[in-house]
Amino acid sequence: MRLDHLSFAAGPDGLAATAANLGGLLGREFDDGGIHPRFGTRNMILPMAGNTYLEVVEALDHPASDKAPFGQAVKARSNAGGGWLGWVVSVDDIAVVEERLGRAAVAGNRHRPDGTELLWKQIGVHGLLSDPQLPFFVQWDSPAALHPSAGADAGWSLACLEIAGDPQRVSEWLGETVEAPLEDVKVEWVAPHGTPGILAVQVQTPSGLVRI
Repeated sequence: MRLDHLSFAAGPDGLAATAANLGGLLGREFDDGGIHPRFGTRNMILPMAGNTYLEVVEALDHPASDKAPFGQAVKARSNAGGGWLGWVVSVDDIAVVEERLGRAAVAGNRHRPDGTELLWKQIGVHGLLSDPQLPFFVQWDSPAALHPSAGADAGWSLACLEIAGDPQRVSEWLGETVEAPLEDVKVEWVAPHGTPGILAVQVQTPSGLVRI
């Protein structure tokens, strides 16, 4: 179990403008990630060291974004002005999570602009919808060489997550201590005074630390 990626929902200016704004702050452009046809969303990504990446995502004007929980979550966050949507944990055997949560994972896919298809399974978005401090889970079915973090420049890395939430609650959701997927990442927990979830992310860049 490890931290896989962080999701940021596009604001009212849309996906490209939101990604360009974040890329300007971080000193690096985001790459076009492609469309998630099953979820009615599309993304742009910034690979980072440590086998993780940042994702900016927006909901498409498509029925799937109203039906799929992930599309619903993205649309709701964007409609609220955009911002950090949540964090995602990668697991080797998603069947363990399926058994613990009592439901089946759903298949996900997207085609990169070069035509390469990425495949994975995910579960737990309902938890994110009800309690934004909770991560959801993915199991990648594509080879590691195709992971969105592949080819990352070591100059960009995740330095700190600031989360409004309860680490005990998150540990219960994960099925093990919250330190397991976040052992290489500094986390600052803040008691929520309103909606829980990611408050800010600190990224180490070649030009210094950037807080978003």
